[in-house]
Amino acid sequence: MDRRQKKTRDAIFGAFGELLMTNKYENITVQDIIDRADVGRSTFYSHFETKDHLLRAMCADIFEHIFEKATCSYEGSHDDLEGVLSHILFHLKENKKRISGLLCSDSADLFMRYLSEYFNKIFSMYISQFHANVPRDYLINHLTGAFGQTLKWWIHEGMATSHTDMARYFMSVIETH
Repeated sequence: MDRRQKKTRDAIFGAFGELLMTNKYENITVQDIIDRADVGRSTFYSHFETKDHLLRAMCADIFEHIFEKATCSYEGSHDDLEGVLSHILFHLKENKKRISGLLCSDSADLFMRYLSEYFNKIFSMYISQFHANVPRDYLINHLTGAFGQTLKWWIHEGMATSHTDMARYFMSVIETH
């Protein structure tokens, strides 16, 4: 992606994020987004097929960077799930404005579904640490759901608790041995 395309994409993401802070997802139109981003309709559609695709791309933009860094930072140290979760929470806090807007809007369920895909990958990497006598899929789904709820709680509380404490809280309520 060249610099001009990235600038346009960032403008669309920014406009969409701002609109999500003040409007319900279902009420935001492509016209609202392109007006706020100051781009043409054909430019929008050259980047995204629909508003849902825009939301998915925005989530991927946030999450892929965060999760890639988290898994790379701890490569070779796969016994430190708490450290990875803390790292993820740290980067999510850096994106607080975008994350809060998505989780506080009516797009929260869709946003959490996208986010869960990433959490599933993380928990799959650490599944050997858990010794629950349940099916693997069930355990990953449970951990993903619990961490999603932890994230929602943390955001609702204004992210006042440190990312390291939140990771520790989560680890303290799940059994890993």
